[in-house]
Amino acid sequence: MHKILFAILFFSQSALAQSADFILLKRKDRTVKTFFKGSQIAFQTTGGAYRDAVIKDLRNDSIFLREYIINHVPTTLGFIIMDTVGSYSYAYHYKEIKTFGITYKKFNLTGSGAALFSGGLLLTLASGVSYLGNKKKFSPQLLIAGAGLGTAGYFLSKKGSKGIVVGRRNYSLKYMSVSAR
Repeated sequence: MHKILFAILFFSQSALAQSADFILLKRKDRTVKTFFKGSQIAFQTTGGAYRDAVIKDLRNDSIFLREYIINHVPTTLGFIIMDTVGSYSYAYHYKEIKTFGITYKKFNLTGSGAALFSGGLLLTLASGVSYLGNKKKFSPQLLIAGAGLGTAGYFLSKKGSKGIVVGRRNYSLKYMSVSAR
């Protein structure tokens, strides 16, 4: 009797679930990342706004975000706690997303590459002036080092931290509507 009752209860309960929409970031035909309700997303819009937020909802080709403002507050005991001061809600069409990823970092690769390039250029020019002024004190190693540093700085500044740009290098966004609305 217990087995029959268990079987009736087990098979009579159907799993009800709401299917959710999601956004795919693709490179060529390969999925790079999937964004869905509840996931963290960091992007820059076509208008220039940077958002690092949690996805609250995806519907009708729009992405609804909640961005939290967090402050570090010192206590009387000398340590620091994190406190949520407030939050902002945003809504964007998925086609307004320009780049993915963090566009600002603690280490600025583009700025460091530019400084290295200008330093290498300065060393190369100083070595050239030294060659013109006194050929006996000229150091070809300094010229080679300056040119090498300038070249490395140039490539570092070009690489930079631009993130993933939608529309370049075959990156694309695809909105997948699963819900039957």
